[in-house]
Amino acid sequence: MAAGNVSINSTNAEFGGVGDPEAVVGVSKKERAPLLTQRKLFRSLSGRDISNNSLEENNDTHRTLGTFEGVFAPVCLSQFSALLFLRAGFIVGNLGLLASCGSLTLAYLILLFTILSICAISTNGAVEGGGAYYMISRTLGPEFGGAIGALFFFANIFSSALYTTGCVEGLVDNFGESGRIAQVLPEGRWYSFGYGSAVNVFNMMVCLIGAGLFAKLTVVILAVVIFCLLSVILSFPINNFEIEVQIPAANPLVNSSYELNGTYTGFSSVTFGDNLWLPKKPYRDYTTCSEDNYETCSVVTFALTFGVLFSGVTGIMAGANMSGELKKPGRSIPLGTLMATFFTYLTYLLVFVLTAATCERFLLCNNYIYMMGINIWKPFVTIGIVTATLSASLSNIIGSSRVLAALAKDNIYGKMTRYIGLMSWGNNPVGAVVTSAILVEGVLLIGGLNTIAKFTSIFFLLSYLATNLACLGLEWASAPNFRPTFRYFSWWTTLLGMIGNGAMMFVISPSVAGICIIVLLVLVIILHLQSPSEHHQWGSISQALIFHQVRKYLLLLDSRKDHVKFWRPQMLLMVNNPRSACPLIDFTNDLKKSGLYVLGHVKVADCNEMKKDPAAEDYPKWMALVDHLKVKAFVEVTVGHTVREGLRHLVRVSGLGAMKPNTILFGFRDNAPSQDFFTRYEIPATFSYGSIEAGSGESPFQGESSPFNVGNYQSTSPTSASPSLLAHAPASDSTITAEEYVGMIADVLNLGKNVCLCRHFHQMDKAAILRKDNRQKFYIDVWPVDFLNPDESNIFGTTSLFLMQLATILNMVSSWRKRTMLRVFLCVSSRDADPEAQKKQVEHMLHELRINATIVPVPWDHITTHIAHDTSDSQSEAEADADSLSHLNDAYINGVNGLISGQSVDTAVTFLYLPRPPEMPAHYPRYLELLTSITNGLRPTVMVHGISAVTTTNL
Repeated sequence: MAAGNVSINSTNAEFGGVGDPEAVVGVSKKERAPLLTQRKLFRSLSGRDISNNSLEENNDTHRTLGTFEGVFAPVCLSQFSALLFLRAGFIVGNLGLLASCGSLTLAYLILLFTILSICAISTNGAVEGGGAYYMISRTLGPEFGGAIGALFFFANIFSSALYTTGCVEGLVDNFGESGRIAQVLPEGRWYSFGYGSAVNVFNMMVCLIGAGLFAKLTVVILAVVIFCLLSVILSFPINNFEIEVQIPAANPLVNSSYELNGTYTGFSSVTFGDNLWLPKKPYRDYTTCSEDNYETCSVVTFALTFGVLFSGVTGIMAGANMSGELKKPGRSIPLGTLMATFFTYLTYLLVFVLTAATCERFLLCNNYIYMMGINIWKPFVTIGIVTATLSASLSNIIGSSRVLAALAKDNIYGKMTRYIGLMSWGNNPVGAVVTSAILVEGVLLIGGLNTIAKFTSIFFLLSYLATNLACLGLEWASAPNFRPTFRYFSWWTTLLGMIGNGAMMFVISPSVAGICIIVLLVLVIILHLQSPSEHHQWGSISQALIFHQVRKYLLLLDSRKDHVKFWRPQMLLMVNNPRSACPLIDFTNDLKKSGLYVLGHVKVADCNEMKKDPAAEDYPKWMALVDHLKVKAFVEVTVGHTVREGLRHLVRVSGLGAMKPNTILFGFRDNAPSQDFFTRYEIPATFSYGSIEAGSGESPFQGESSPFNVGNYQSTSPTSASPSLLAHAPASDSTITAEEYVGMIADVLNLGKNVCLCRHFHQMDKAAILRKDNRQKFYIDVWPVDFLNPDESNIFGTTSLFLMQLATILNMVSSWRKRTMLRVFLCVSSRDADPEAQKKQVEHMLHELRINATIVPVPWDHITTHIAHDTSDSQSEAEADADSLSHLNDAYINGVNGLISGQSVDTAVTFLYLPRPPEMPAHYPRYLELLTSITNGLRPTVMVHGISAVTTTNL
C-alpha cells in the first residue's frame, strides 16, 4: 500500500526486473513447458520414442544391456562370489545346518525386503546411471543421497577387495607351495598382496574397455561357474563313500595338534545329525592365524559367521549399478534381481544340505575348500573359485566406478570429484575406474577375507537401510506421483527391511556399525552446510513427508479449543517496499514468539485485465527476501483494485485452519523518504504502509554497510531470485490517502484482529543493542495510556494488557532478555485519589501476570492542563466524535511527545496505546495527524490496539 506519494507496485522490480517475468523463476522464453523436454523420461515410461532427435538416439546407443547379461548374470555371480566354493563349509561347520539355513533365510529375507523397495523405486520413473545412489538421492535429496552414495561406493570398494582376496586364497590353496594341484606360486603375506594387485589390475583393464566387454565376460563366467557348481553337486551322490580329505598345510591348528585329514563320510544319518546343531565348543578361524601361533587364531562367533554369509550375498545391487547401461532399467532391474536372488537362495540351501549330510564337522571347520577333496575332478572347484570371485570383484569395481561417476556428475562433493568428469571416454568414466582400482588396492592391505567381510557387510547394510527408508518415505508420503508398476511391496515390507538391516549391522559389529553411522551423519551435515540442494532440484521426500504430517496436524488443530493461556501472537506484517522494511521484518520475527508470521503484500491491478497472475510472478522474489533476511515467515501476495481491498483479502484468508493471523502490523504513513537497507543509500521513493521512514534529511547510514546488504546473499535454489534481481522499485503514480490508511486500521479492528502501527524502525540498530561487549542497558518501554482519551484510559483494559504482553514477549527472546529491561510508565495526576495505591495495584497485576517489569510513575499535570473540556451534554454522536479529537490542542500533543521523548534516552523500543479510529471517515486525517505528532522524533515505536484477551492469572 502506499501513502500520499507512495509507490504501490514498487515490489515489481525489487525482486526482479520489470521486464520478462520468466527471468524470475529461471524459465527460458523458449521453454513454455519444461516437462515436455524430458523426452527420455516419457520414452522410458511409455516404452516408445516420441522424438527423432539424433542426439537422444546417440545417448540410447550406450544402453546396450538386457535383463540377463545386465542384471541376472552380475547379481548371480556377486551372490555366489567367495561364499559358494570357499565358505559354505565354514558356515555349516560353525553354525550347524539349522542355524545355517536360518541365517541364510534371514539374510535373504532382509535382502528380499530391500529388493522389493528397489523394484518399487526403479519402476516409478526413468532410472539413470548410479544405481542405488541415483534412487536414494532422487528420493531423499542430495544431502542424504550423497552421504549414502559415498558409503555405497566404499561398500563396493571393500566388496571388490573381499572377492579379490577370495580369488587369491583359491589360487594359493591350489597353486601355492603346498597347493593341491601344483606348487608353482610362492606363499606369504606380500606375495598374496601381489597376486591380489594383479587381479585388481586385470579388473581395471576390463572396466576401462567398457561395460560391453564386462557383460560378455559376465555371461561366459556365469556359464563356467554353473558348470563347476553342477560338478560339485553331482560329486556328492557319485562319491557316496568315505574319503579322507587332507587338511591344508596352512592350518596351524591341525598341523600342531591333530591328524592331517578330515573325513567325508558320504550320505550318513549320523553325520547329518552331528551337523544339525551348533557345535559344543566354538572353533577357530585358521585363516586369521599369525604364522604358526595357535593363540593368534580368532574364535569363530555367530556375528563373524553371519558377517561372512551376508557379505557373500550382498550383490543384489550389481544389476542396479549398471542402470546407466541397461536398455530398460525399469523392467530389467526388478525382474533380473528377483530371479537371481531366488536362484542363488535355492542353490545355497541345496549345497548346505548336501554338505551337512556328507562331511564331518572337523573337516568343514578346518578345510574351507573341502569341495576339492571330494569333487569328481579337482580343477573344477579351482576354476569355480577363481571365476566366481573374479567376476564378483569385477562386478563391484565397475559398480563402484558408476556410483563415483554419478556423484561426480551431480557435483555433490565439488572439487574432490571434479576430475572424474574430465577423465571420461565416451560413456566410460575412466577417472572413476582408476580411482576405484586404487582404493581397492589400499583395502587389500587390510588382510584376510573374514576381516574385510565385516566392513563390507556394514557398508552394504547401511546402504540397504537407506534404500528401504527412501521407499518407506515415498509410501508414507502418499504422493500421487508415486505409483510404481511393481506392486508387490508395502510400507511394512520396507519397515521390516529397515529394522532387519539396522539390527544386523549391530549384530555383525556394534563398533563398526557405530562408526559407520557417525560417518554417515558427518557426511550429511557437511553436505547440508555445503547446500548441494541449492543446485539440484530433484525433489526431496522430506518435503512430501512434512506436507503429509502438517496437513494431518492442522486438521487436529481446532480453533474452537483455543484458550487464552496458550495464546501467542500470529503476525501478518503488511509490506510494500521490502528494501526499506528490513528492520521491521527482522523485529517482527523476534516479536512472534514461535507463532505464525506472514509477510503480506498487495499488488494493485485490475483483475479483469490480467492475462496471468502477477502475484505468482512475484512469489519467488519474496521467498528470496525471506531467505536473505533469515526470518521464519510465510509469504502471501494478493491482487486487488485498491490496497484496502487487498488488505481485507489477506486478513480474511491468510493462514490455514486454526493457524490464522490475529495481529496485523503496518508501517506508519508519513512523507519521510525511505531507505534502501540492501545497499544503505537513500532512494527517492515515497513511503507506504509497509516501509519504514528514514526521517527527514540525509540518511544517517549513507555509505555504511547494512546488516541486510545483499552482497553476501546466496540463492537457495537455481529457480529462486538472485541478488542481481533485487532491484529497487520504480516510483508509481498510485497513492494512498490518509482516509484510506486509517480506514484500513478500522477494517482490521472490525474484522476482529489486533492492530499495530510501527514507526521509526529505520533507526533501530539491533546489532548495537544486542552487542555483548556493550555494557549499556537498554529498555523496552510501555505506555499503557490512551493519550487521545486520557480521561477514559484504563490501565487494566484489554489494549493495555495487550501492550504489556507484546513487550513481555519481546523481552522473553533470549538475545533481548540479556540486553534489555522492561519498564511500565504510570502517568499520575494530582486528581488521582491515591497515586501510591494505584502503583501498588499495577505492581500486583504485573506480579499476578508473571511480568517482570519496573514501574516508573510520571507526573503529567502540566500536560493535561492543556486539554480543553466541553461541558455540554447536548452533543450529537457525530459532534461527540469530532470533539474527542478537536479538544486535543497542539500544546497537549507536543507535551505528550516531550514527556515520552524525555524518558526515552536509553530506550530500544517504545510500545504506545493506539486509540480506536473515530467513527466518521471525515475525522480520519485529524486522527492520523495526532498520531504523527505524538510519535515524532521518538525511538522505534509500536502503537498497539488489542481487542482480545491475551493473558490470564489462572493456571
